[in-house]
Amino acid sequence: MAEQVSPTRSTLLAKRDQRRLALQGADLLKNKRDALIGEFFALVQDSLKAREALNAAAKDAYFSLLIAKAFDTPEAVESLSGTPVSVHMEVESLYGVKVPRISAPEGNGALAFSPIGVGSKTLEATTAFRALAEAIIEVANTENRLRKIGEEIKKTNRRVNALEQITIPEINEQIKFISDTLDQRALEEVTTLKRIKAKIEEREAQEAGVISAHLEKGAGL
Repeated sequence: MAEQVSPTRSTLLAKRDQRRLALQGADLLKNKRDALIGEFFALVQDSLKAREALNAAAKDAYFSLLIAKAFDTPEAVESLSGTPVSVHMEVESLYGVKVPRISAPEGNGALAFSPIGVGSKTLEATTAFRALAEAIIEVANTENRLRKIGEEIKKTNRRVNALEQITIPEINEQIKFISDTLDQRALEEVTTLKRIKAKIEEREAQEAGVISAHLEKGAGL
């Protein structure tokens, strides 16, 4: 028993309350862990789909780039390489876990540059690379959420194991120690009381015998 406890009834009641709270905490953590595991496996499917979409978008984008370079001048194609892609990020609370959500803001289809002097194949390549950027953002979103949820599952599982394998058994051991000590004390008190009672009865019997002897002597018996 790691922690020394005072074997009193008040300590016994406190330890029983502590065990009850530890059991409730373990149940709550298990429910949280199970819910997170459900979210994790559901997100795995989204992550696989995002990866497939990324591979397809990459093939389309780089094929479109080759076609654009074949139909347009390298200068015209490279002039579009600096087109920025903005990213929107917000933090969600998932069963008490702060999980970021990354997304590309929805556009209205307008180009961020003047299409004058740019061939149609280059414009197609620009659109394809925009789709590729959005696919990359979606992969980053799903995999980052997977990592966060996975870390929380591990952390929650460690807390459950600590409660079930260390804290609760230790409290049970303390409760048993206190209960055994109190039972031993109660047994000793009963034994002591029996001894005292026996001595009192013996003394009363002796006193009764002396009185009886005096009465008989005084009566001339």
